[in-house]
Amino acid sequence: MPQSYAASPFVQDQTHPLAGRTVLQIIPALDAGGAERTAVDTAGALAAVGARALVACEGGRLVAELQARGGIWVPFPAGEKNPLAMALNVRKLIRLVHTERPALVHARSRAPAWVALAACRLTRTPFMTTYHGAYSGRSPLKLRYNSVMARGDMVVANSLYTRDLIIKNFPWARERLRVVVNGADLRRFTPEAIDPARVERLRTAWGVAPEDRIVLLAARLTGWKGQRVLIEAAARLARQDPGGGTVFVLAGDEQGKTGYVKELDGLIAKAGLEGVIRRVGHCDDMPAAFMAASVVTVPSTEPETFGRVAVEAQSVGTPVVVSDLGAVRETVLAPPETAPEARTGWRVPAGDAEALADAIGAALRLGASARDAMARRARLHVEAHFSVDRMEHDMLDAYAVLLESHAAGSTMAAR
Repeated sequence: MPQSYAASPFVQDQTHPLAGRTVLQIIPALDAGGAERTAVDTAGALAAVGARALVACEGGRLVAELQARGGIWVPFPAGEKNPLAMALNVRKLIRLVHTERPALVHARSRAPAWVALAACRLTRTPFMTTYHGAYSGRSPLKLRYNSVMARGDMVVANSLYTRDLIIKNFPWARERLRVVVNGADLRRFTPEAIDPARVERLRTAWGVAPEDRIVLLAARLTGWKGQRVLIEAAARLARQDPGGGTVFVLAGDEQGKTGYVKELDGLIAKAGLEGVIRRVGHCDDMPAAFMAASVVTVPSTEPETFGRVAVEAQSVGTPVVVSDLGAVRETVLAPPETAPEARTGWRVPAGDAEALADAIGAALRLGASARDAMARRARLHVEAHFSVDRMEHDMLDAYAVLLESHAAGSTMAAR
């Protein structure tokens, strides 16, 4: 491992309280995902105010963007879950802390959080966590493992739903909780910034005819993301409207889950939808993907603690249909909490393929005026509550508050 990492050249605001400080984020890898995207956005915000933004991880496709925004990649085996490997990682992280002198360490996943907790306690370094997931499992052992995300000197929740979940499971963390809601980059996820040629390239790559409409599910291929439910909903819609000119696109990494991929292919074949449902792998241009879609679906069968896909799709004005779980009541406005004429999307019961099919059908039937009005409402909703600029401001403020309280000797020790 290198002995030291250069200061960022992206210095813009030397008056910020974090200017000249080093912040170390630790996460398993920088591939696709909400936690990974937020880590990169936060690093860019740190670099912009003159801080050194280190991210310790195994690498990944977002490393290039991290570096382009002024962040610094520190190769580190942060994804290790073997107890012996994690113990060795504690020693490695202590050496890194002694070398780089970070003002604080910020963990965004459970295994590296246990490593960081030990290293920070031994080096007396302020320790922050962000609770990015619902973290399934209610056994005492699983709750103990999950509890590390509530053991930071400051614990960040990425939505109000996540805040309430932490309080329910770990009420002793209440006094150290702070909400920093995730956000979409409104400069990238806006129709004006998306060249139609990018959209056309994606449609061509996916083999979608010019006259066909796209229903998109953009998520890694794992069971709880709801691909099975969408396949069943697609079959229902195909029976109702044979030759309806709608293509269902499953965009996302396989992540080595060959068994699940084979299962999905089998379900598609059994339904006779080989030409209707397409697996296209990872997509590098999500703004264009959302712009290409007539409807974006998030049919998760487990709660999303934020749900970036729904927010980004609304930002470009594409109708969304989501499972009524987790944080979507914050991100997607829909009846009964919202009047039908004020909705920004549809929320349906999780796992209900019939309800999912009905909502997709309603979205596809929207007239031009109704679709435009919904797009405007959705964009305004995202601008008001879920911009990445707001997230970055709130995260840097959280860092400053933690460092101020630590300097004053008032940081509360985690249990």
